[in-house]
Amino acid sequence: MTDTNTLPVVQAPKSSLKRFAPLLVILVALAAFFALGGPKYFNIETLRENREALSAFVEGNFLLAIGGFMLLYAVLVGISFPGASILSLFGGFMFGTLAGTFGIVIGATLGATAIFLAARYAIGDSLRTKAGPYMAKFEDGLKENEFSYMFILRLIPAFPFFIVNIVPALFDVKLRNYVLTTLFGIIPGSLVYASVGAGVGTIFEQGGEVKLAGLMLQPQVILPILGLIGLSLMPIIYKKFKAAKA
Repeated sequence: MTDTNTLPVVQAPKSSLKRFAPLLVILVALAAFFALGGPKYFNIETLRENREALSAFVEGNFLLAIGGFMLLYAVLVGISFPGASILSLFGGFMFGTLAGTFGIVIGATLGATAIFLAARYAIGDSLRTKAGPYMAKFEDGLKENEFSYMFILRLIPAFPFFIVNIVPALFDVKLRNYVLTTLFGIIPGSLVYASVGAGVGTIFEQGGEVKLAGLMLQPQVILPILGLIGLSLMPIIYKKFKAAKA
């Protein structure tokens, strides 16, 4: 007689609909956002036209305003709206450089974590299974220096934020490392955009134009970031040197 307590437990595979449900919700939300004209509310002209109303609201309701801003930032990042730089300008303008950076970083980290979990749940396991040895080899290399690689991805301004949110989900990146590297890796860029946003009011009053093109590539911005990237590479270089010496 077979002991039923010793029988292996076989988990039923997730149905396709259930697996892709989070991504479908995100795609529908993103489509609805564009269909309802959402992007027209997040641009330089909207900020210029509503700067006095925004300033007045923040002055009278600071906690509500910054809490709402972080929630909105998280939602828009979570649906992969490609306008993080404009949102960051709003944050700097409304709350100043330091408080604005705080709101941007927290909101962006929450939203990035949401889309990461949704993408990993939907396609991470199945893609790794189908990709075969090449994916496994690449993933092993990533795992060896996971924190450093993820931190570098966040620091490099050439990579769109919403792309870097999703790509790690295709690999078995630890959630803790993803959250920490996002939280700390986006601080430099968020600080730059928040500081520009904090000075937007003065630019508007003087009749000037806010130019974001090339902002992250200016020497005073890119050089410190390159320094951080260099520091992030040190553990990788040390491991390679130690392995070669052994």
